[in-house]
Amino acid sequence: MRLLLFLAFLVVPVLEIWLLIQVGSVIGGVPTVALLIADSLLGAWIVRREGRRAWRALQEALQSGRMPDRELADGGLILVGGALLLTPGFFTDLFGFLCVLPFTRPMMRRLGAWFFERRVKRMAAASPYANLFPPKPDDLFGEPRGPQGGGAGAGGRVVHGEVIREDGER
Repeated sequence: MRLLLFLAFLVVPVLEIWLLIQVGSVIGGVPTVALLIADSLLGAWIVRREGRRAWRALQEALQSGRMPDRELADGGLILVGGALLLTPGFFTDLFGFLCVLPFTRPMMRRLGAWFFERRVKRMAAASPYANLFPPKPDDLFGEPRGPQGGGAGAGGRVVHGEVIREDGER
């Protein structure tokens, strides 16, 4: 985590300045600034559009009574992507577009889930209470339940069938 913060606050601004100088020396100063402004305007328009879509999807998920995990993750990614798109620079804009665009957002969602799962596991293992409650196969980050394995009767067969009540209902 320290390395990530180091990269975010020291290396990224240096790279952004270097890239701005390189682009400015190739196409000129005024076109570089115009490109950054156009990039920010396009990003703001996409963030607004995708934010509305994410809000509608969140409301539909809540109205249908299901857990809106994907919708909340999308909302968070749109928020982060919007902040990055409003930051001047080409590297941050690239990462912001990856977070905001609907066809790249699932990849960023999986990357974020992988990162946070590793972080939670590491924090749980470092906890002084880690040995008091050993993980069970059906815990949050344990083995998956169901026909693929894990859970009660791991390694057993799944028998499909139907239940017939005595009163004739199914």
